[in-house]
Amino acid sequence: MDSVTLGLDFGTLSVRALVVRVSDGAELGSASVSYAHGVMDSVLVTPREKIPLPPNWALQSPRDYLDALFAVVPAALEKAGVRPEQVIGVGVDFTTCTLLSTRADGTPLCFAEEFQNNPHAWVKLWKHHAAQRYADRINETAASMGEEWPVRYGGKVSSEWMFPKILETLEEAPDVYNAADVFLDGADWMVWMLTGNLTRNSCIAGYKALWCGGYPAKSFFRALDPRLETVTEDKLPGPVLPVGTRAGGISERGAALTGLYPGTSVSVGHTDAHVAAPALRIAEPGRMMALVGTSTTLLVSSKDYVPVPGVCGIVKDGILPGLWGYEAGLGCVGDAFGWFADNCLSPALLDEARDRGIPPVSLLTEKIGSLEPGESGVMALNWWNGNRNPLGDGDLSGLFVGMTLTTTPVEMFRALVEATAFGTRLIIETLREHGVAVDEFIASGGIPGKAPSIMQIYADVLGMDIQIAGTKEGPAKGSAVYAALAAGSERGGYDTLADAAAHMGSEPARAYRPDHTRRRIYDLLYRDYLVLIDYFGRGGNDIMKRLLDLRRRARADRL
Repeated sequence: MDSVTLGLDFGTLSVRALVVRVSDGAELGSASVSYAHGVMDSVLVTPREKIPLPPNWALQSPRDYLDALFAVVPAALEKAGVRPEQVIGVGVDFTTCTLLSTRADGTPLCFAEEFQNNPHAWVKLWKHHAAQRYADRINETAASMGEEWPVRYGGKVSSEWMFPKILETLEEAPDVYNAADVFLDGADWMVWMLTGNLTRNSCIAGYKALWCGGYPAKSFFRALDPRLETVTEDKLPGPVLPVGTRAGGISERGAALTGLYPGTSVSVGHTDAHVAAPALRIAEPGRMMALVGTSTTLLVSSKDYVPVPGVCGIVKDGILPGLWGYEAGLGCVGDAFGWFADNCLSPALLDEARDRGIPPVSLLTEKIGSLEPGESGVMALNWWNGNRNPLGDGDLSGLFVGMTLTTTPVEMFRALVEATAFGTRLIIETLREHGVAVDEFIASGGIPGKAPSIMQIYADVLGMDIQIAGTKEGPAKGSAVYAALAAGSERGGYDTLADAAAHMGSEPARAYRPDHTRRRIYDLLYRDYLVLIDYFGRGGNDIMKRLLDLRRRARADRL
């Protein structure tokens, strides 16, 4: 009877469970279940009513996570043809920083009747950007105090991270803040629900909660707001454990949620991007992993620590043991493509997609392959969800330049794709300029495996081979690898990440090579992209922020 592990990948819209054979990494079966409420970014749907939300909010329901978990695990085991007793370990990854506020026993505050109608009591999804002004305050306070830790985060804290969202809750809903015994990331909450043990993982703590052997000093939090002086002691209980560590075994409650046997090993939580590295057999410096989906996360490791401006974080052992892990990324990629397909297509394109029985976004992805660089005369800024890196500003917005009465949706869509490639190139060039090698580019996630035209554009813009991961389930498979590590050899797993990755990881499936003629044209377009970045993102013209402020006021008046 083969031993298997189970990887649980909690994404933005659904959870996926993947069953992987421990001996050779064979993917035996998977299942996916969507969240009933999805992302609530305009209206919060509570058990009692629907509550309009201001701009830049993004909430989820923790009940959706539990309901989806209950359905997805038995479905994946059935498809894989395995029994619960064959599962030696479970790994969990999650979008991050997806923040929950809970009671001391892990019960989310939004489950309580008194807080059901308070948006601050619900899950604040990673792309909840309404906390930007609190991120700005954290950055300003750190700068005025001469704090050293911001260097590890490219000089800026993002509105997506833990402390801006906590400060937002304190300022705008102090009753929720005071009632919360615990603030924690979704990955750590799910592990808590499975095992009964409250743990925090070093990856999310390091990249999203300013942890480096400890949190910033009390004096910093006191300067930020006197009520926050003891926030890390009062609101962030639980040990911070290295990724791959065994958080505990499945509890009776966890068994009821999943159908797995009590005592089955569970790894500490992980992020849905970083966790994929061992699934792709990435174990050396200089090999960049790109998880390209609703957003893009770019990860690369280096032997040495060097400060780099405009990155999300630099964390020791953050990606691979013994190395410094660099994280950066784009806050809106697949999300922007989906938005465009849902809102900007002509009737003729919609009819063609319907007649062919394919999603509109798939039709667009196919058609942009017939265009050449610069042919449409259109350029875009890919900030539909703010700019994560290098500007770290959630209040920026998207832009098209160069449209005329002859511009088509296909041309606009290609410009949007090119903008995400330019944003990726800017991050890579910034890393290289500061001494971090990026020698290879390995793409994983939902888009690389099904969008050849997009990946070819990336190869041409970056001037690099784009290797496509040999698994379509990078995060889920990475979680399964870490599950084998948490189980250890005594339970049928592995004792080192290198051994687990070597046996269970996947080699790249294919590669896209750059066309040097197109690359030369993209070099010219990239220079103009940098001009737009400076003008609209670095203070040349703050019209995006002024428009957002007007929108906020109008929405506030209406609410």
